[in-house]
Amino acid sequence: MKFFLNPKASSYLRALEEEFGESSNSIRVELNRFEEAGLLTSSLTSNRKLFRANLQHPLYRDIHNILRKYVGIDKIIDQVIERIGDVKEVHLLGNFARGLDSLKIELLITSEGLDEEYLKRLVEKVEKMIDRDISYLIRIPDEAAVYLGNIGNSDHLLIWRNEGEEIP
Repeated sequence: MKFFLNPKASSYLRALEEEFGESSNSIRVELNRFEEAGLLTSSLTSNRKLFRANLQHPLYRDIHNILRKYVGIDKIIDQVIERIGDVKEVHLLGNFARGLDSLKIELLITSEGLDEEYLKRLVEKVEKMIDRDISYLIRIPDEAAVYLGNIGNSDHLLIWRNEGEEIP
């Protein structure tokens, strides 16, 4: 999940060792298998090998979509975001944005104004469907841009944009 949910995610062997609590040797073996299969790419930075998903691999998009369904992002979009009105963007935050599994989905919803009571009812319904807790922040576009600028680039993932909005 680390590399395939968020295309911006990258990591070094030692960081993965700490994240997963596994030996560096077993993680290295799996990373090498993924790299040999072409699913991961690597680059050397200061004598350390940095791994990231190969976005050009023919299976990348399929794996990414399967993980979105596994997490419940498809249900959040279908059952909540597309029903609540004036939403500009939705970003995934927290553990899932970093590629880590969690029982909590954190969202940043960019909007000029929403019916928050209706949003709350829809979120409660979807939480039961996907068996995960959903927390959310609602910010106007300027505030959302500042918020996103203050967190790391791999700590948020754009999961939905209103088709009428300009892509930055």
